[in-house]
Amino acid sequence: MTITQVEHGARVAGDGLTLAADVYGDSTGSPVVLAHGGGQTRHAWGATALRLAERGHYAVNVDLRGHGESEWAPDGEYELEHTAGDLRAVVAQLGRPAALVGASLGGISALVAIAEAPDPAAVGSALVLVDVAPRVEPAGVERITAFMTGHPDGFGSLEEVADAIAAYNPHRPRPARLDGLRKNLHLRPDGRWIWHWDPKILSDRQDEPRVVRNERRLAAAARHLTIPVLIVRGGDSDLLSEDGVRHLRELVPHAEVATVRGAGHMVAGDRNDAFNEAIVDFLDRAVRAG
Repeated sequence: MTITQVEHGARVAGDGLTLAADVYGDSTGSPVVLAHGGGQTRHAWGATALRLAERGHYAVNVDLRGHGESEWAPDGEYELEHTAGDLRAVVAQLGRPAALVGASLGGISALVAIAEAPDPAAVGSALVLVDVAPRVEPAGVERITAFMTGHPDGFGSLEEVADAIAAYNPHRPRPARLDGLRKNLHLRPDGRWIWHWDPKILSDRQDEPRVVRNERRLAAAARHLTIPVLIVRGGDSDLLSEDGVRHLRELVPHAEVATVRGAGHMVAGDRNDAFNEAIVDFLDRAVRAG
């Protein structure tokens, strides 16, 4: 299936299953594929995708496999080669290389999608890693895992969901209106709200913990990068430290760094305007250079 011009709720082929996507902008623009973090959905990127389209880019904002409205892998295939394969499949439908922007799980999937491809230049024209790198802090990983595995039986109300998010992100103001939370949850027949992702994703401590287990693999992938690279770090992140950024710069000396002050691991959600400014400026320059 060919990705068509501006469309919400499009269906695109991944690597053996179907992904949901929102597409922003003119299809003749420079393509950008957005990949969210583990446990999130494509709605985390809505404002960013719109901003990119306004700047002339063609933004394809996907739900990763097992998340949001994308298909769940019936055999539980959620390892990096599968999420990376999905991103390669999306780029192949565009017919030309794309800039890949990925947060956390989406970021390491984008890194592998480009660097481990038979022809990396056919996949990625630029890479933006959002608060993730080959080396991250184990304590931050454990905190994410605890949040994602908490409340296995869901929530009795959206208020309970908001309370759980506020406990995880105490620096972010609690939303006055809760309707926006529905995009990341679905309502079971018994009236319980559960996260909009397949629990099998964490069946073997997968997802973000894979970063810790795969540092050597991700470091090897990063060394192969010759395209423009930007790493965006939340200034208050407990997952990606300044040491992790320095390590990436040793692997990719040409990589640029942007620190978003006042943001934690969920950079785009914490400081969306500052985040958008950083990546739009970088992608504009990467396109001109290309």
